[in-house]
Amino acid sequence: MKANKSKDGNPLVSIITPTYNSQEFISYTIDSVIAQSYRNWEIIVVDDCSMDATVDIIQTYVEKDSRIKLMQLSENKGAAVARNAAIENAKGQYLAFLDSDDQWLPDKLEKQIAFMTKKNISFSFTRYYLINERGEYIGLSELPPKKATYNQLIKNNVIGCLTVVLNKEKIGHISMVDIRTRQDYVLWLDLCKRGYEAYGIEEPLAYYRVKKKSISSNKIAMAKQNWKVYREIEGLSILKSSWFFLNYIVSKTTKYLRRP
Repeated sequence: MKANKSKDGNPLVSIITPTYNSQEFISYTIDSVIAQSYRNWEIIVVDDCSMDATVDIIQTYVEKDSRIKLMQLSENKGAAVARNAAIENAKGQYLAFLDSDDQWLPDKLEKQIAFMTKKNISFSFTRYYLINERGEYIGLSELPPKKATYNQLIKNNVIGCLTVVLNKEKIGHISMVDIRTRQDYVLWLDLCKRGYEAYGIEEPLAYYRVKKKSISSNKIAMAKQNWKVYREIEGLSILKSSWFFLNYIVSKTTKYLRRP
């Protein structure tokens, strides 16, 4: 790991980016990484068999900047498999997650790595802005707790994947469960169970794009996936699952009622 430090001593950050048919937004995503004030990074973009111009767009960036890597899956497998492929090829001390329709503010990595270094922590996340498909501001994520534990997250996932940074040197090997959605949530729960509490940064440092047709915008589908996490992944009883599911519904309802 130490060999991947820059001349000024900053450790390498590996950015994990799965993509599928993202030609409309992938340039904004990559440009937001290139604009980072923190310079010692690599971004590993794993294409999940896109059928549009996504790969061609990424390739133009690869040709200009050696820090930008492109991997292509041989068949469509979903975000979990794509992320795991990137994680396996990551060379950095830190892992950061950024999906192909989201963006970072220019000082995101600099502030977050400094925060983690100062506090000697392994797992952090930040608040983020909500934007629509046109890039217009539509809201702000809820204020994150200073520290999120398993018992808090199982009731309500306050962690946006696009904001997470993990210290791989401290945590060791990780991989996401191969399910179509909520695989990031399952990983956060697993890390907390292993004793790595998630530390929140109150300042918004990223932009999450809310798309009308995305799975995450389908509230019923998301609710079903949460129930699946409780019962099939976490192995909770019907009683416990029902209690946590009620907390989930209440928190989500409150969140959307407050949104402008």
